[in-house]
Amino acid sequence: MKVLRMRTLRGPNLWSQHTSIEATVFCGGFESNIDSIPGFEARLRERFPEISLLQTAGHHEAVTIAHVLEFATLGLQVQAGCPVTFSRTVQTPEADTYRVIVGYSEEKVGRLAFDLAQVLCISAIEDTAFDLTSALCRLRELNEDIRLGPSTGSIVQAAIARGIPFRRLTEGSLVQFGWGSKQRRIQASESDRTSAVAESIVQDKELTKTLLHAAGIPVPRGREVTDADDAWAAACEIGVPVVIKPQDSNQGKGVTVNLVTAEQVKAAFMIAAEISDNVLVERYIPGHDYRLLVVGNKLVAAARRDPPQVIGDGVHSIFELVEQINRDPMRGEGHVSSLTKIHLDEISLAYLAAQGLTAESVPVKGMRVVLRKNANLSTGGTATDVTDDVHPELAARAIAAAKVVGLDICGIDVVCDNVMNSLEDQGGGIIEVNAAPGLRMHLQPSYGKGRAVGEAIIDYMFPQGEDARIPVIAVTGTNGKTTTTRVIANILQKDHKRVGVTCTDGVYVDGQCIDTGDCSGPKSARNILFHPDVDAAVLETARGGLLREGLGFDRCHVAVVTNIGMGDHLGMAYINTVEELAVVKRVIVQNVTPGTGFAVLNAADPLVASMADHCPGSVIFFAHDKHHPVLAMHRAQHKRAIFVESGCIVAAGETGEYRIPLKEIPLTKNGSINFQIENVMAAIGAGWALGLEWKVIHAGVSSFVSDTQTAPGRFNLFNYRNATLIADYGHNPDAIQALVSAIDNIPSKKRSVVISAAGDRRDEDIRQQTRILGDAFDEVVLYQDQCQRGRADGEVLTLLREGLGNAKRTQKISEIIGESIAIDAALSNLQDGELCLILVDQVEQSLGQINSRIALG
Repeated sequence: MKVLRMRTLRGPNLWSQHTSIEATVFCGGFESNIDSIPGFEARLRERFPEISLLQTAGHHEAVTIAHVLEFATLGLQVQAGCPVTFSRTVQTPEADTYRVIVGYSEEKVGRLAFDLAQVLCISAIEDTAFDLTSALCRLRELNEDIRLGPSTGSIVQAAIARGIPFRRLTEGSLVQFGWGSKQRRIQASESDRTSAVAESIVQDKELTKTLLHAAGIPVPRGREVTDADDAWAAACEIGVPVVIKPQDSNQGKGVTVNLVTAEQVKAAFMIAAEISDNVLVERYIPGHDYRLLVVGNKLVAAARRDPPQVIGDGVHSIFELVEQINRDPMRGEGHVSSLTKIHLDEISLAYLAAQGLTAESVPVKGMRVVLRKNANLSTGGTATDVTDDVHPELAARAIAAAKVVGLDICGIDVVCDNVMNSLEDQGGGIIEVNAAPGLRMHLQPSYGKGRAVGEAIIDYMFPQGEDARIPVIAVTGTNGKTTTTRVIANILQKDHKRVGVTCTDGVYVDGQCIDTGDCSGPKSARNILFHPDVDAAVLETARGGLLREGLGFDRCHVAVVTNIGMGDHLGMAYINTVEELAVVKRVIVQNVTPGTGFAVLNAADPLVASMADHCPGSVIFFAHDKHHPVLAMHRAQHKRAIFVESGCIVAAGETGEYRIPLKEIPLTKNGSINFQIENVMAAIGAGWALGLEWKVIHAGVSSFVSDTQTAPGRFNLFNYRNATLIADYGHNPDAIQALVSAIDNIPSKKRSVVISAAGDRRDEDIRQQTRILGDAFDEVVLYQDQCQRGRADGEVLTLLREGLGNAKRTQKISEIIGESIAIDAALSNLQDGELCLILVDQVEQSLGQINSRIALG
């Protein structure tokens, strides 16, 4: 078994809408059916009894080692507690080679599960040992290390329920919600509007208490102390019992309560001094410990916190009773579980000693043994929900405390007899205000009702009805993607949107280029959606990035598919036919926003038109011919359609028609360039789908000019020595055929073309390009570009020349090494009234060269 390639699909993809691992696996040397391997399944189940039923998706195919690898990868994650359900195995056209696809919830966990599944399969084949316990332990530990904790996780789940997109920015708890200009961020339970000044205030407990007291909010008396003797002096001033705590600690670290003797106070000071250089002594307020959660200007949850404790049974020691409690699956280390394990640390042992007990003591049956004075969940305490019992005046005090310190989300620690009365009526007080409050006690309290605090935080950050999404338009197809993307962006700019664009020319934000090169993949899409200045995103979506990593977004408002043609990377990544290519391109249509989204599809292309059946939203069809059967049927159903009639592009829908004269759309050259008309129709469809006003759409298409700035390498027209010069990035037979059709409408005395071809295309696709050109041009200049993409020197030129073997029109063929030399040669021979088409490879450099020649005359 050999893994040929591993891909991490981080967005909706060819196989699923879920994140997945895709592995291409060669299973040479193994029987195609595991039943042919004596004893294999028995050995496998002996090592992993919980593995699911070994049955393929089709139920009639043979179960191979690749399928077992799939089931094992999924099963190991499930047994480790990961919420994954999707898996699939697909045979490739190559013998004994399969693609194994398995979902994951955490990428590193999914990859480790795949590695362990390989080890499991080999151990079952070779009859060697496999330590299932150790494997699952590794997976669980890794999952616990990197998955979101319960507090952040609850906020993320609330966002998902609201349809708000999210992305983790680190392996920690920093999360972005929403896209572009609508984005917000959290870290743990802090929002991006949590003030750093407010955080500093609440870290200084003495300052916090001073500010609250000045606002008339009940707080315990106290002061900062310098040493153990000063701590006792302060206790005497205040009056015992007292509390001693670090000035800037959290989670109850170093806090000791209900101290009455000098010995207790001085010992507690030493404990607090290990946490902080600044130690406080405060009056001890008797009563219960409560945590009130304030979000915005609302009290959303309250819980009574009880210290860790055990109940004696007359048989087991305190140590053994603690061990029994810690075996509760709800308890874990740190903050990843609902409850935290109890540790008999120095503070706990000292507290037991004060009660005349040790860890080895055996309490009598029914005896309640408190293990420490503070009731923080982080030290093993429990929580009881009391949200419905909070007195309005007490709630108002908590909200006022949050405002005084300036926190938008905070935990207010209150000590009082109960929460059903005001603090003043019972002599209670606020003892602490906390930034980044833990939510565990409210989400899953030990007793009582869990509260939807994650939802409360999301509702505070995003008003009801707001999904934090900016308009996302995904554009794909074989030809016309970049031009269509640019025209759509221009329309949105006329709607006063700051537009983010990704395409094969680079990444643009509000007209400024922020990245160069081919940026039509998911990484560039994510970067645009991260950008805080983007009000709308138009994302060219190429097949390569989609196959490599999936989409860079969870769904789009509009999916535009221009066409599906021959020669666009066929023969690569097991995509050998246009039908298979269409399935890949269809992914953006499948991930249109259900119900409210649109797919804008070319009705004249059968492969594109058939994608309508896979769209979870609505469909807008476009085609030149208003009588095309697909378009006609769509219109008969009173659905939206775009076509050409009487020199106008017509958008016909449920509420009537809107017309834009072709003569007012510069890109179409008065309607003479058919493929540009299609690109414009697609762009109009996108604007219509977004609900833009028709005057905005009209302004967008009428102001777009295809020059080297707005659409470099996309049918750029120049006048050179009274000759027509056209530069285009056409690089497949369909694109070249469209160019020839457009050029047929341009009069010329003589036609010449400059062409090379990408070496990673199929031989036949390379030949087909010059077959088309040989029937349309008088002279052909062949050049070899910089990168042959795996081809030997001269190999591409040979294939191009072979394509000209039966040329009907070409009289002269030249071969040149180097794109710039070929361009210079063609321009030097260009005469008045002639036409030259240059099929550029290095777009920026070649256009710069052409502009320089024109400037020189």
